[in-house]
Amino acid sequence: MKKIKILGTGCRKCQELAENAETAAKNLGIDYQLEKVTDLNDIVAHGVMMTPAIVIDDQVRASGKVLSPEDIEKMLG
Repeated sequence: MKKIKILGTGCRKCQELAENAETAAKNLGIDYQLEKVTDLNDIVAHGVMMTPAIVIDDQVRASGKVLSPEDIEKMLG
């Protein structure tokens, strides 16, 4: 099971990244767990300074931008 975390304050870009991550996982047909992390201390603990960010299996894969479902599929695949 892939563990996907979206780090951000809940802004529109954060929501869009979460939706794109969910779409990507569903497109690939994989088991996944999606968690939204909004606590600033938790975000900084991941070493992220710009949100939104995506963390896959405890590894920060991108920050400061909204990735497309296709880009996220490449990370998950």
